[in-house]
Amino acid sequence: MSAPRVKNTRAEVREPLTPFLPDLCNSQAVFLLVLVAELLALLLTISAPSGLRNFNWDKLALVSVQVQWIVLCSAIALCRMRFWLARQTQIKAGSVSYALVLLITLVLSLVGQWIIYGVSDLVLVVERPVGLDYWLLVDNLALAAILSGILLRYLYLQQQLRNQQQAEMQARIQALQSRIRPHFLFNSMNSIASLISTEPETAERVVEDLSELFRASLAEPSLIPLERELTLCKHYLEIEQLRLGRRLQVDWQIGSYTSEVKIPSLMLQPLVENAIFHGVEPMPKGGKITIKVSQNDKQLSIVISNPYVLVKRNSQNHEHSQRHNRMALDNIRRRLTAHFGGAARLSSSAENGVFTTYIFCPITV
Repeated sequence: MSAPRVKNTRAEVREPLTPFLPDLCNSQAVFLLVLVAELLALLLTISAPSGLRNFNWDKLALVSVQVQWIVLCSAIALCRMRFWLARQTQIKAGSVSYALVLLITLVLSLVGQWIIYGVSDLVLVVERPVGLDYWLLVDNLALAAILSGILLRYLYLQQQLRNQQQAEMQARIQALQSRIRPHFLFNSMNSIASLISTEPETAERVVEDLSELFRASLAEPSLIPLERELTLCKHYLEIEQLRLGRRLQVDWQIGSYTSEVKIPSLMLQPLVENAIFHGVEPMPKGGKITIKVSQNDKQLSIVISNPYVLVKRNSQNHEHSQRHNRMALDNIRRRLTAHFGGAARLSSSAENGVFTTYIFCPITV
């Protein structure tokens, strides 16, 4: 009999959409659009034949109302179509956006004339053509064509630059996240090989722990629950415990924290790996790693301390160890900055044979 066919139930992976235009619905964008629209209305009023000498406030009010309505309605329409535009080609998305602004300008210009001239005049436009100012419509469309073309081009370039920056940041975070030392993989494989014949169940557990670590390493860079990060860290320590035995002692001091707190994925594991590689492993008798986690109303605090070997500063091994230690800390510091900006801090100190790393980051749920 042939083997049963296994149905592939894996969900189709879809690439995230890259927006064609910025989000024009947020408060900052609306404020800037209103400001630009008002400056444009002022410019149109000043450029009239009367100029500044006979400045007409009534005309400024009428022009402001019309320009503001055109700008805000265009922004709302483009905002509603933002994800649809992202799925189209650049030429199609640009043409639709441009045509949409011109259509809104035409419709609101007609509505404006209907309000100014009155319903009766617009209804009798066929009998009395002066009720509709065609040249005013042409002027409005010409201005909209020029200004919207410039503005849409600027918004498009701004969004493309933002898309590029976000893509570069995601790639940089992913590269930083995936830095697991090769020696850890080799040591883990050696441990598994030595346990297969004597302790197969332990070897199977090590394989599962290793797979969890590498699954997290290959996942998309993101914020994950603190509980999940602590579990990954424990998987790593269980693997290292098999290699170091009693030389490795771990003191978990986990305070109370909300289950929704999130931190960058694989942030603690590299720090604990650093503590073992530079602190516990070089010591003949090993040492103890202390991991403290606490939370207050607005901040999460993580403190990792480990012993370190006091050697001469001009030692080549000491300089090599210090350089790798700084690289690991810089790695975590960049990832914290990428996710939290200046609200997160990482610092370290070395006193009396104890190296301590401090992490403070805002509560993110």
